[in-house]
Amino acid sequence: MNDLLKVNYDTDQPTVSARELHEKLNIGTKFTTWFERMKDYGFSEGNEFFPKLGETSEQGGRPQTDFQISVDMAKQICMIQRSPEGKMIRQYFIDLEKAWNTPEQIMARALKMANQSIDSLKERCAFLGGQVVEQQKVISELQPKANYVDTILQSKSLVLTTQIAKDYGMSARKFNRILNELKIQYKVGDQWVLYSKYQSNGYVHSRTINITRSNGMPDTKMQTEWTQKGRLFLYDELKKAGYVPLIEKAA
Repeated sequence: MNDLLKVNYDTDQPTVSARELHEKLNIGTKFTTWFERMKDYGFSEGNEFFPKLGETSEQGGRPQTDFQISVDMAKQICMIQRSPEGKMIRQYFIDLEKAWNTPEQIMARALKMANQSIDSLKERCAFLGGQVVEQQKVISELQPKANYVDTILQSKSLVLTTQIAKDYGMSARKFNRILNELKIQYKVGDQWVLYSKYQSNGYVHSRTINITRSNGMPDTKMQTEWTQKGRLFLYDELKKAGYVPLIEKAA
């Protein structure tokens, strides 16, 4: 009796194969014709029955069309047949439902659902854990840049080329030469000035300073000082050319 008809418990409600039920009921009519007639009794797709491809026949060819039908629909179909087989299978379903609704079975289903939820949470936690690791890696890689940029942003004062060059572990002479090679600045007399496309961007400020010549005579000269905006501009341009501050190299 237990093997009379296979019941699928993996769905929201227990279901059976309509084709297998057709066979167990010893229906003489072709399955597709019979099932179309059964549907006319008010059953609807998506509620009581669900299309499903059956197994390929022994002769090969395309899989046969089958339907998973609810046990309630199967019981009503059995009653419609008015046959000994229909009566026996209907009683089989009634007995299964009684067993299905015992406190032990209800608890077993609840535990199964709880385990599935736990497994799902474990997978989610594992995924999020991986995301955190990746984010920490990115943060670790970006932290030196953030530190250097934060240092720039915190300062509002003008800085000399010598000061910026020290950030890169260079002399002012070498630093100026690199900026010249990158077509950022060129020399006019004793002063480095920006190329025209950068002049009006607020990157530098010219200051007149007093000096004393080697002969002891007082004089003045123009000195280029970088704004913090200009310092950020240099950071981006130099990084494109492969030059990074010492703080990033240390990381």
